[in-house]
Amino acid sequence: MAINLEKGQRVAVELPKFTVGLGWDTNQTSTGFEFDLDASAFILGENGKILADEYFVFYNNLQSPDESVQHTGDNLTGEGEGDDESINIDLSKIDPRATEIILVVTIHKAAERKQNFGQVHNAFIRIYNTDSGEEILRYDLDEDFSIETAVEFGRLYKRGGQWKFEAIGTGQKGGLAEYLNKYN
Repeated sequence: MAINLEKGQRVAVELPKFTVGLGWDTNQTSTGFEFDLDASAFILGENGKILADEYFVFYNNLQSPDESVQHTGDNLTGEGEGDDESINIDLSKIDPRATEIILVVTIHKAAERKQNFGQVHNAFIRIYNTDSGEEILRYDLDEDFSIETAVEFGRLYKRGGQWKFEAIGTGQKGGLAEYLNKYN
């Protein structure tokens, strides 16, 4: 049975290999454009910065150099049930310098399309066993991000040799560029 997390809650991740599924639905809007939300992973070292540019995994860099984090591809519409984008993680392969993986979702061309997370609902992040499909934990974002164009859904972090997941749910309006500035 999956653990349902609340914002700020933390739980140990026991599996070395799992999938992070991210999902959302969009409201009907009059912006005239489809919504294109993108999941990204930032693999950080102890200094809170990306190990190297190749450790920023997103739709244009689908795999980290150590093959520990693999994005399954860009979903341009978010239509359908279940996960809209997924990231496979194998902690047994992760670079030993890595201490944190930040998981964010951003709205592609949000300013140009006049879109924000206030127009998104049913957003969630979940971790499940890649092999069995069994859901281990889930965090449903029930916040109203009326002006934000990017949300840090959660983070995996290593403390005392143990990997844990923390439900974050923090939004900002600078988009992907703000996260790149923060973690680069």
